[in-house]
Amino acid sequence: MAVFVALGAFLMTLAGGWTAQRVTDRRHLVLGLAGGLMLGVVGLDLLPEALQAAGTEVHGVPAALLLFVAGFLVAHLVERLLAARQAAHGAEEHDGRAPEVGLTAAAAMVGHSAMDGVAIGAAFQVGHGMGVAVALAVIAHDFADGFNTFTLTTVYGNARRRAVAMLVADAVAPVAGAASTLLFTLPEPLLGGYLGFFGGALLYLAAAEILPEAHHEHPARSTLLCTVAGAAFIWLVVGIAE
Repeated sequence: MAVFVALGAFLMTLAGGWTAQRVTDRRHLVLGLAGGLMLGVVGLDLLPEALQAAGTEVHGVPAALLLFVAGFLVAHLVERLLAARQAAHGAEEHDGRAPEVGLTAAAAMVGHSAMDGVAIGAAFQVGHGMGVAVALAVIAHDFADGFNTFTLTTVYGNARRRAVAMLVADAVAPVAGAASTLLFTLPEPLLGGYLGFFGGALLYLAAAEILPEAHHEHPARSTLLCTVAGAAFIWLVVGIAE
């Protein structure tokens, strides 16, 4: 049942990526919307789940928040290291951005989607009702995952074929994650820690890369409205899922 339900996430991810491809002439709006979606996913979905699942504290601070900060810093460090390596070797960059950063970010999205599938499978291990509820939440936000995976890959100058390949990998990941739970049971604290770490990395990409790029050439009110709409959409999805 978990694998069958995860096929809905597969289709929604592809739908999100297809939408991102069709609006290339409004790139600033795409980026503004992607930034809002990413902000909403982190603040309204990933971080609350991480805090609830991780539970434990380290020196007075929730472990999920420590990993959240670590994810932010690691994303910053990885981007700087990759960009420096590209410059040192004289490789071509896209507007000063290393294509490897986009692939790394997309790979992180694939990892997140795989964990979504694991979450579906683990929820079905608890009970059918909980499994359905978690599956609905995952399927609802996988549209944003597909949209962001394609956008993150292309914004750093990667070719369309690479973006499509990462999109397909992101779509398959939830199905593979759900299937993997037939073999093991994931401890809840580990899942919470992962969500916190990934949330920090995703917030860095949204705040330091995606949103500044969206407003760089087109500081339009419509771009800002798309960002607000993206965050509001995730709020609506989370509210419905609850």
